[in-house]
Amino acid sequence: MERRTFLGAGAGIAAAGVSAPALSQGAAARTIRVIPQANLTSLDPVWTTAVVTRNNAFLIYDQICATDAAGNVKPQMASGWDVSQDQLTWTFTLRPGLVFHDGERVLAKDCVASIERWRRRDPFMQVLSANVAAVEAVDDNRFRFRLHRPTPLLLMALGQTQFPCFVMPERIARTDAFTQIRDTIGSGPFRFLADEWNPGQRAAWAKNERYVPRDEPVDGLAGGRVPRIDRVEWTIITDPATSANAIAQGEQDYWEYPLHDLLPMLRRNRNVVVEQRLTEGTYGIARFNTLQPPFNNPAIRRAVAMAVDQRDYLRAVAGDDPAGWGACEGVFTCDTPLANEVGSDLLKVRNIERARAALREAGYNGEKVVLIAPGDYPQINALSMMTADIIRRLGMNLELIAADWGTLVQRRTSKEPVERGGWSIIHTTSLGGSLALPVFHLFLRANGDQAWFGWPNVPEVERLRAEWVEKGGDPAEGRRIAEALNREAMQAMYYIPLGYYWQPSAWRRNVTGAFRAPATVFWNMGKS
Repeated sequence: MERRTFLGAGAGIAAAGVSAPALSQGAAARTIRVIPQANLTSLDPVWTTAVVTRNNAFLIYDQICATDAAGNVKPQMASGWDVSQDQLTWTFTLRPGLVFHDGERVLAKDCVASIERWRRRDPFMQVLSANVAAVEAVDDNRFRFRLHRPTPLLLMALGQTQFPCFVMPERIARTDAFTQIRDTIGSGPFRFLADEWNPGQRAAWAKNERYVPRDEPVDGLAGGRVPRIDRVEWTIITDPATSANAIAQGEQDYWEYPLHDLLPMLRRNRNVVVEQRLTEGTYGIARFNTLQPPFNNPAIRRAVAMAVDQRDYLRAVAGDDPAGWGACEGVFTCDTPLANEVGSDLLKVRNIERARAALREAGYNGEKVVLIAPGDYPQINALSMMTADIIRRLGMNLELIAADWGTLVQRRTSKEPVERGGWSIIHTTSLGGSLALPVFHLFLRANGDQAWFGWPNVPEVERLRAEWVEKGGDPAEGRRIAEALNREAMQAMYYIPLGYYWQPSAWRRNVTGAFRAPATVFWNMGKS
């Protein structure tokens, strides 16, 4: 499938329409109508790392602390915190006015239960957990961490953007971290409207009238999260040409991830703004299931990697202009202090014949390879199609399954053989900030059942990650450990880095407050 196959439909953009809920003129002026990046099928930001679920969570939940545009962690639900002289006790105090959507006051015990659930799944806190003696409520307004040893990275973990610690009521947060929640009560700027949620079609949120924002300007993901609009509505539109028409005609207000081929057309519309709202590049990966044949064999994984040319993948997503993308043949975000290509030689082979020879030598014996491609997520679908082409050219037994993104998110949790609903390869993306440090690099984690989907088990990677926590404050030591991590990850090859591309967003010119941030958030946005 070529990336431009469907673009014949683009010629009809000016004439085509899109089915959307009818709104009065007044209601439309108080509603931001959004075409999201993907279908929302899971509401639990602990159970899944899907960015569309995290975007929903930023609407309905709040955080104890958050990161500003300069990368500093600032109080959010907390009014502040105190650290004991020996640095073994951190006490957080909640600011006044915090209320859940059901009217119940937010208490310290809610924060404790939310932290306990979140830290079972967060890669960062999994590394730090050995340092934590207890997390406990002191009274209704204060909770504390008691530590075995000083842990200065604790604040960075709590305030991170990659896998945020969102606060839920204690009764919900007591749910096992590996079981999905459906209750969406939070204390954030918007309320999720469960009775209007129709996965695959639409989702909606209403302004939380009880929400008291911080009395300070928004700054990155910190500061005053002001709900300036009455409603946010997401409409799932899987055809890019139809999405472009909906924005051009004013039937939708905001398109999170426009297809790159349609950007010039959108830019020619005087009523549409096309800008890079995300502050970071989007990094693609191909992820292997290391539990099941054939990719339980590292040599077979390495053989596939030898056939990959990141530039082909990036052109498939973002076009031929190299200003829109960049190769990055290591595991850490390019142009950051830990970026390196030590041990990345396999990614520089880029040769199908050598990859075929390596595959034969690895002992591939015709096992089925199930690759799931999300047809409703054009960017990730394009990455998937490139890998499907490589798998076919290598002579492997490919079964390509077309699915929607929501189905992929659910199916990737399966550890079963492919004959019983499992999978072999999936693709996803992540913003560059999520891949800059070993402690929150989700794809790098290699602790078996606790790792991200694909479940690699590479003890040396885990040892090095823990060493970085201890020594990473020294730039030279941090760099040495990062190079060792890159080498180990490339040797095990449980995922293939595919480089990065820049992903602009598009919105109607009457949408206000679309500030730059490392995530798509809708607070502080309005309409003129």
